Amino acid sequence: MYIPNAFQEDDLEKLVTFMRANSFATLISILDGVPLASHIPLVVTVEDNIVRLTGHLAKQNPQWQAFGTSESLAIFTGPHAYISPSLYEKRESVPTWNYIAVHAYGLPQVITLGDSRELIDKMIDEMINTYESGYKSQWHDLSHGFREGMMNGIVGFEMTVTRLEGKYKLSQNRSHSDQHNVANTLLQSADPAAYAVGAAMKQNLESTEQH
Repeated sequence: MYIPNAFQEDDLEKLVTFMRANSFATLISILDGVPLASHIPLVVTVEDNIVRLTGHLAKQNPQWQAFGTSESLAIFTGPHAYISPSLYEKRESVPTWNYIAVHAYGLPQVITLGDSRELIDKMIDEMINTYESGYKSQWHDLSHGFREGMMNGIVGFEMTVTRLEGKYKLSQNRSHSDQHNVANTLLQSADPAAYAVGAAMKQNLESTEQH
């Protein structure tokens, strides 16, 4: 991802927090020279500063066949907003877009029921714990045949993140006056996405001004 220095974010804790808050990601892989993408929920875990992503695809989805052979990319996106040049002090300005995005790269490893029941059970439990912990008792109460059928219909995966890129494009290349004006304008917006960008800008400004 192209990231000018002003927008680069390397704080692991901040990036992981963002990924968890925006965990419905786009997973991209290359199979036979053709890019494939799936939109899926992921579970983000961290141990000893190593980030891992787990999830699953339908077995009929051919993308999983690329796992283990080539690098995949998980894209996490958050709020975004149009920024009008009318909000800047200088008339010689152009429109832009503010947004936050995190790219995570790695080599996904396949997990199937046939390979390891323990690992597929762990993947499913982590997914349930993350998205609806109250469903766990219902899942385990389902008939054995039904659960087996569901688990045989998916391919799980775990991807150790080898490269993590964070881009927080929040007008940091503009003057403090411009940044405050843009943030305050967005915070008055009825659009939830624009408001969220304004809140992120305000938080970023407060953080930089404290330092």
